[in-house]
Amino acid sequence: MDKPKVVVYQVASVDGRLAFTPAVPMLFVLEKWQQITGEDEPLSFDVAEWLKATHEPQVWLEGSGSFVSRGQRAQPLPTFEGDAERLYEDFLPDPVIDHPDLQGWGVVVDSRGRGRNWLKWVDEGWHILILVSERTPADYLAHLRREEIPYLVVGEGRVDLRLALERLKSELDVNCVLSTAGGKLNGALLRDGLVDEINVHVFPVVIGGTETPALFDSPDLGPEEWPTRLKLISTQTLAEGHVWLRYEIDCSEFSSQEENA
Repeated sequence: MDKPKVVVYQVASVDGRLAFTPAVPMLFVLEKWQQITGEDEPLSFDVAEWLKATHEPQVWLEGSGSFVSRGQRAQPLPTFEGDAERLYEDFLPDPVIDHPDLQGWGVVVDSRGRGRNWLKWVDEGWHILILVSERTPADYLAHLRREEIPYLVVGEGRVDLRLALERLKSELDVNCVLSTAGGKLNGALLRDGLVDEINVHVFPVVIGGTETPALFDSPDLGPEEWPTRLKLISTQTLAEGHVWLRYEIDCSEFSSQEENA
């Protein structure tokens, strides 16, 4: 398939947890981690900035759970009473797509229509874009159009990530996606074989928990399935016991074991 390179980056505890509790949206976790480790100043080496400078991603990918707490009810929207069929066509308004200051996209997977006030999450030069499906509520799609927020309809019952990446490449010339999403979205990317590189910034804390988000919250492997094999690119010890692990996906995928099974 012709897709952008997908680089996953996450900050995690030693036991692979992305948050302290499932009750807090992912977007608000990093500040709390810095507080609990006793850091008054940011780390001298910013992994995210290095990845941005090195890979030059045109997309930062997130799931809706990065912005909306689990179980949080979205504010009601006006009921759409017109012809809904046109809403289920891609919405890529020219004033946004052709804006001379556009540097890239903050792309959010939100097929259930959970998000509101998306524009406040975007940095200067970057614009929000939502990935939706053919079952996303019409009221939500109408809301996005009123707010001039672009969206791509990619999938029937839910967002088809493979199709979404192909469309980002073909429609918006995206060559690299940096995913800082939560465990469910990164887990889905992993299971679909869409990840090319994984970067983990390990914080020197242990969190535990049974429902706390982890690095890759994906469906369990079946008896005949194999783990995703990785090749180490580099390790780097940072300040205050932090470690940066960088891997690429080993495309052999345990081929020798599968042949002998």
